[in-house]
Amino acid sequence: MARIVPYAAIQFTAHEQWKRVLGVDTPQSAQAQPVLHLVAGSLAGVTSQSLTYPLDLARARMAVTSASQYRTLRAVFVNVARDEGVMTLYRGYWVTVLGVIPYAGISFFTYDTLKHKYLEWFGSPQGALVNVWLGGAAGAVAQSASYPLDIVRRRMQTAARRHRHTATATAAHVYRTEGWRGFFKGLSMNWVKGPIAVGISFATYDAIKNTLRDIAIALDS
Repeated sequence: MARIVPYAAIQFTAHEQWKRVLGVDTPQSAQAQPVLHLVAGSLAGVTSQSLTYPLDLARARMAVTSASQYRTLRAVFVNVARDEGVMTLYRGYWVTVLGVIPYAGISFFTYDTLKHKYLEWFGSPQGALVNVWLGGAAGAVAQSASYPLDIVRRRMQTAARRHRHTATATAAHVYRTEGWRGFFKGLSMNWVKGPIAVGISFATYDAIKNTLRDIAIALDS
């Protein structure tokens, strides 16, 4: 929760700002310039990941170690910085960015595109439940496209100090020891968890944004 709250807040805010900067902040402009629309999502992902990456590494460490080693989030930062160096908090950063570029770009792009198509097909805005389904579909597509890089990132984050491999070396080790299937280990479970989480996230964001907009309009009138 300490990671996902700032990560999601920064990502959604950055996406709105990047769309405005790139001139794709309306349905018409987004459809006219799909590449820039895709880029806006990717930049939002890079922005949020860059600002919260140490929290992501801490989460990964706490997930694969015993409770006695890292009892609190603070303990992760203190122990890693003391025993492995401050820069270890950014181990795997570049491969994470490479993974978040397609993931965030495709998820935002697919979600917005599906919303526009739904409006064209049915002639009315979609409800919250439909948004969950549309967001889930976007999450499944994005996760499948970026999952191999996610595998490499996790391996680098959780590696012991004596195994400081580069992204290329880590990927080569996975392929050599597990074959191409190793890059998709756990994907089926992520198809269960990931799309649900992404769908709820997108739907909740849209619902809150629309509610706040209605409140603002009511206060101005």
